[in-house]
Amino acid sequence: MNRAPLFAALLLASLPACAAPLADCDGDTHARVLRAAASPTLPAKSHWLDRQRLQWPGQAVGGGRFRLYHSASGQLVTEPGTAVTGADGSLPLSVDTDPLPSALAERFAFIGEGVRLRLQADDATLRELLRGQLRLVHEDADGHVLAVTDLQHPGVLDDLYAAAGIGPALGPELADGATSLRLWAPTAKAVSACLHADAGTPARETVPLQRDEATGMWSVDFENDLSGNYYTYLVDVFVPGTGMVRNRVTDPYSVSLSANSKRSFIIDLDDPALKPAGWDGAPRPEPLAAMTDMAVYELHVRDFSRDDATVPEQHRGKYLAFTDTGSDGMRHLRALAGAGISDIHLLPVFDLATVPETDCVVPDVPDAAPDSEAQQAAVMAVADRDCFNWGYDPFHFNAPEGSFASDADDAAVRVREFRTMVQALHAAGLRVGMDVVYNHTSASGQDPRSVLDRIVPGYYHRLDADGVVEQSTCCDNTATEHMMMARLMIDSAVLWAKHYRIDSFRFDLMGHQPREAMERLQAAVDAAAGRHVQLLGEGWNFGEVVDGARFVQASQLSLQDSGIATFSDRARDAIRGGGPADRGEALRTPGYVNGLAESDDHEVLLHAADLVRAGLAGTLRDYRMLAADGIEKPLSAIDYKGQPAGYAAQPGEAVNYVENHDNQTLFDINAIKLPPDTPADERARVQLLALALNTFSQGVAYFHAGGELLRSKSLDRNSYDSGDWFNRVDWTGRDNFFGTGLPPAHDNREDWEWMRPLLHEPGIRPGPEQIGFVRDAFLDLLRIRAGSSLFRLRSADAVQQRLRFPNTGPEQNPAVIAGHLDGRGYSGAEFDEVMYLVNVSSQPQSLLLQDETGKDYVLHPVLRDGTDPRAREAVFDPATGRFNIPARTTAVYVIEKSAN
Repeated sequence: MNRAPLFAALLLASLPACAAPLADCDGDTHARVLRAAASPTLPAKSHWLDRQRLQWPGQAVGGGRFRLYHSASGQLVTEPGTAVTGADGSLPLSVDTDPLPSALAERFAFIGEGVRLRLQADDATLRELLRGQLRLVHEDADGHVLAVTDLQHPGVLDDLYAAAGIGPALGPELADGATSLRLWAPTAKAVSACLHADAGTPARETVPLQRDEATGMWSVDFENDLSGNYYTYLVDVFVPGTGMVRNRVTDPYSVSLSANSKRSFIIDLDDPALKPAGWDGAPRPEPLAAMTDMAVYELHVRDFSRDDATVPEQHRGKYLAFTDTGSDGMRHLRALAGAGISDIHLLPVFDLATVPETDCVVPDVPDAAPDSEAQQAAVMAVADRDCFNWGYDPFHFNAPEGSFASDADDAAVRVREFRTMVQALHAAGLRVGMDVVYNHTSASGQDPRSVLDRIVPGYYHRLDADGVVEQSTCCDNTATEHMMMARLMIDSAVLWAKHYRIDSFRFDLMGHQPREAMERLQAAVDAAAGRHVQLLGEGWNFGEVVDGARFVQASQLSLQDSGIATFSDRARDAIRGGGPADRGEALRTPGYVNGLAESDDHEVLLHAADLVRAGLAGTLRDYRMLAADGIEKPLSAIDYKGQPAGYAAQPGEAVNYVENHDNQTLFDINAIKLPPDTPADERARVQLLALALNTFSQGVAYFHAGGELLRSKSLDRNSYDSGDWFNRVDWTGRDNFFGTGLPPAHDNREDWEWMRPLLHEPGIRPGPEQIGFVRDAFLDLLRIRAGSSLFRLRSADAVQQRLRFPNTGPEQNPAVIAGHLDGRGYSGAEFDEVMYLVNVSSQPQSLLLQDETGKDYVLHPVLRDGTDPRAREAVFDPATGRFNIPARTTAVYVIEKSAN
């Protein structure tokens, strides 16, 4: 083999780096091809496992030989039946029949059988090879191509650059009047930094970064403090199918950016100029004693104040709206905090890709009929340019979103105002949680919004068997099983916990991440915050990682005893009816609170009642109760769509909810499932029944903003990009916005036909009286939960010992859920016994519980003076143990603590 080109490349790599041309720092072109590839990309079917081993799934040993061809400039041409051309050289590979080390066998178990090959090369050679084009070729004795594949290289990068996993800090650093920039780009040929004095002027200079061979990091040190300057990187890197490219890209570790994420910002987050007045000494709520003390209120920053007339106009839809203590919104949040809400969980507030941070458009929505197409047409006509999106489209994980700041052009403002928001919520007695989205990015490849993939192509994303980015999460899936993607996730969460005092995190599609990475993240954020930071997330099990295909997931069935909580869909689906993906006729399937009790399907009703009880018992796998079939069994033995109804090891591992930002709101789902002529007062009561069952469930209580206000999205099933119009919330309780037009066509059109008469039905839309009733009655429910530790039991043993369901089995009255809590000897119980009863029937119900005969039950003091008059009409007869509960009513009885 001719090694001269490789040695020449190594010699060049050791020479002093030269800065890229200043002209490449500016303009609309984010990438410049330095030398085009000689052939298009091929399916990347092979995996480079570590320094020595490669595996080619589906490829047999056969005859001939295997070689690894390389070209520093991307000139390989590998046509079947011909000899390889354009190569700088090749390395021979031998067939490896030795067993894989256990760690490798576990990591790559998903790739399938095929020839495994061994490579002999020193580390310096490998590092240089990985900076160019590589192809694995099976060729005959004459050197003609029999088969060829591109390679997936995360395994070898993680092995060769393992030191980067615990290496120095990435991103901008300022200390002692000096500044450094550091970027992980192990496959890059060269990296330069473009320096800008401000957000708008052209670069004043380019500075080359120096490569550290052990870590693959590039860095540059400045003797002066560059705070307030902006920068981008020019990364020269081989891009499969394109060639050698100079990508202009922002820093994945950006702590702030100019408007629309064009330039990264150099700043020390400890700089007093970035802190609101009093930040360093500002009080914050005390740490929670247990995970089960969490009561979470999910809220979108823009939704909170966009339509609140009591907020100054310049603050509406912004971080600073939370500082307007006299606004309707802040009065509402303080009322929630006073009743028992512990955490405000903000929908994504990191830097987003799809919301214009300057000059966003506000649609002109016509005043049209309740079932008109006109409103959604006006909203969707500007959806790509308007000011709203849920924000599940990450651009930069570590920087605050600029559209919520008063001045997106000033990168310091968003940092300071984000902290101001946190400080204001803490002052209101509310902890601040953050919705984080590390499972995908908004783009990959050479897309201008692709940050990670344009720095280390093919590394940060999870690839399929052909090397194509997986998109099971809806977008471009990241691979947190890879060392540096896991590090980015952990470093990011640490930054938010340390520098912004985030108290808890909600992880989007957490089941696509390894349990091991999440546990390391838990330890890291706790250490950074100096207190326990609660972690909860969506533990759904699907996609290319389903059932542990690639690693032990952070999913519902794989997080037992981790202390990390997952959302439970068991009681959610039973209470609401059906599932989140239902459409058409399936969407009308009634749930436990909205019609199942009136149906003729007794067996389905019994099973739904058992699933509701499973939620009330914390979705605990080992909790035992008498099931509808007459057999006492653990919740794990009760079926939920082919899965165990109980899966959590401890109550703090279950998040209970009946609605969140996803899918139809609870009010809308009830509007669909209840008979159209159901009176508005009864609709309000149905809403309250679902909220009661959620509030009384052991585990974390989770509520969607506006659920207590009968919030409607006019039947929209997916309002992620439906603008302000379909995402409104009215803190005054005057309107819930039902019947404000057909929901957007892109995800609802096929159901418009049956939606029209519902939206036009005047009796469905509630008035201020119904909204006010649910709001105030919900506050009563929160007070009941907060007032006794019995609704927040901390261990599975405590739930088993202290919670029982007296109305179960085949002979039960399935329209009534009865739960008994034993408070004797339990700290914070406040009562010796509690009995809660939830009657979901449209008719009064009588429940004879003979074990309660002779007891001194009285109505809970909150209900005695509370909002719901029907609760005061409930009757308990101690002589017989009979409870009479009015229609669609929740009643809570207590036995006061004895003097002993």
